[in-house]
Amino acid sequence: MNGSFPSTLFAGYHYGVAGLGRNGNAAVAALLAMGASVQAWDDNASARAALPTHERLKIAPFTGMLGLAALILSPGIPHRLPAPHPLATMAMEAGVPIVSDAEILFRAVRAAGSRARFAGITGTNGKSTTTVLLAHMLESAGVPVAVGGNLGPAALSLPLLPDNGVYVLEMSSYMLERLERLHFDAACLLNLTPDHLDRHGDMAGYVAAKLHVFDHQHQGDLAVLGATLPNLAELHRRLAASRARIACISGTEVAQCDLYCTTTALCDQQGVIADLRPVHDLPGTHNRENAAAASAMALHLGVPRTAIEPALVSFRALDHRQKVVGTIDGVRFINDSKATNADATARALACHDRMIWIAGGIAKAGGIEDLAPLFDRIALALLIGRDAPELARTLERHDIPCRIVDTLERAVPDALEAARTLHADAVMLSPACASFDQFSGFEERGARFAALVRDLTAHAGGSLRA
Repeated sequence: MNGSFPSTLFAGYHYGVAGLGRNGNAAVAALLAMGASVQAWDDNASARAALPTHERLKIAPFTGMLGLAALILSPGIPHRLPAPHPLATMAMEAGVPIVSDAEILFRAVRAAGSRARFAGITGTNGKSTTTVLLAHMLESAGVPVAVGGNLGPAALSLPLLPDNGVYVLEMSSYMLERLERLHFDAACLLNLTPDHLDRHGDMAGYVAAKLHVFDHQHQGDLAVLGATLPNLAELHRRLAASRARIACISGTEVAQCDLYCTTTALCDQQGVIADLRPVHDLPGTHNRENAAAASAMALHLGVPRTAIEPALVSFRALDHRQKVVGTIDGVRFINDSKATNADATARALACHDRMIWIAGGIAKAGGIEDLAPLFDRIALALLIGRDAPELARTLERHDIPCRIVDTLERAVPDALEAARTLHADAVMLSPACASFDQFSGFEERGARFAALVRDLTAHAGGSLRA
């Protein structure tokens, strides 16, 4: 295997690609490189203009679906709820499968003759860190790895791996509801809290979408379940029919779990796997849960037990996930922009005793009321974005000091001044809200925060972390 898929792998097949974002563009390029013909469309003219000129590529609106092997629909385009997109309806009426790019990757790998294994990670929170951590563990052990999916590179931009390779894919609920054959040798469901309910109808629909990560598993595979999952015993019973080995993991000391964490160590039923005291970039109980999940999967995929601790120690945190981006006068500035819902922010708040909290944007259903047990850690909340008044009302009901500052440009310098006055040792951007009122996504929001901290550091004196 040389890393490239055969140029005639999908010769004679015709695919549709609708939505030309990161996933769609990669799908078009990969399918053409594998010999397929492609019809692609996006309502955005600039997205269409970015496509290459190719004799097997037709850029045109879809007037029908007959003849398509499959339609690769952008993850953000609904095919069921809240209402099917017209293209989805057209495909379903024509009997054309609507699939994710991860599904096509799996088919391509098998068609190319590779027996590379697949690991899939999903959950409401923590899946990105777990995905990258598992890939880091495998790489550190010398296993050929390709990592992507909902995180980073699109699935169809990944190379062909040899038989001993592992594809590590972060899987969103949107991707999981569009699988047909994809088989994960190791699959993980970390946790579940309400999210994307408009897309899935209700919590039951959301759970059902997430559980597709375990589809097609059989004896010899591994299914990892987080200990905090609702109806855990029922999930065990549902998965038992697959005959895959089920491993329960926890970020706290839950003795009946297969892997769990004490305050200082990662353990399994045989004893200590890793000393966690020298592990600095995985703070908090939630990151210990991520470490337990990644370790369970790594061990199943052949990583030696002795290699787990060095990999945990050498792991470096992802951007926008509780990453320290600078320190001024002993005050750490922490970028947790990825926290787009209250549950994710709860995990971050629990890691600090006293902080200046920057939050706000487009609030999710329920707002921040569920964070009330952690409010006593907040010396002052600085609120930005569209729903800052809603967050302020919640905080004021609980007598938590807060101030609406509207933008990060005001929040960052105000936060430093408040930290000095109120003797807080951390300023944390952990918005508990979506970012699309002011930014293109959580990445841009986090990058803006880091840039503002850099500017403040240059004037106030301090240190930066990349």
